[in-house]
Amino acid sequence: MFARPDLRVAPVTPDLIDGVRALRVAPDQQPFVGDTDFNLDDALRDPNSEAMAIVVGATPVGFYRLDFAPTIVARRSIGEASVGLRAFFLDAGWQGRGLGTRAVQACCEDLHARHPERRLLALNVNCRNVAAINAYRKAGFVDTGELYLGGSAGPQHLMVRRL
Repeated sequence: MFARPDLRVAPVTPDLIDGVRALRVAPDQQPFVGDTDFNLDDALRDPNSEAMAIVVGATPVGFYRLDFAPTIVARRSIGEASVGLRAFFLDAGWQGRGLGTRAVQACCEDLHARHPERRLLALNVNCRNVAAINAYRKAGFVDTGELYLGGSAGPQHLMVRRL
C-alpha cells in the first residue's frame, strides 16, 4: 500500500513550469490527453484559461486546465456559471496510487475558494477511456447522456459535477 502523500493543486507558476513540461502519460493515454506542452502553452496564453498543476510536496505530478469560456466543453451554454476541465492527467509514474479522485476533489475545492461564482464543472471524456470515466464518476461527476462527436480520438461523454 502506498503512503497517502500531501496533494494540492496550484496555478502553474514559473517555478512549476519545467516540472509540468516533464510530465508524461502512458502511450495509450496520449490520444485522450494530447500534448502536454501544447496544453500548457495554450492555457498560459489564453485569458479565459488557467493552467493548473497537481502537486505532491513540491513536485508536479499532474496537470489540467480550467477554461472559463462558457461553451468550451459543452459547445453550448449549460445554463449555469460553469467552468470546463480539460487535459486532466497524472504522470504515468504517479498513477495507480489513488491520487486521481483526490486531485479532482482538490480541483473542486480550489475552484470553490478562488471562483465561488462558478457552480458547475464540466468535462468531455472519450467513450473508449473507461478508466477515466470510472474515475470521474467516483469523483462525483455524472454523465449527461450527451455526446460530443468532434473529438480527434472519437466521441466523448459530457460529464458534469456540482461545485
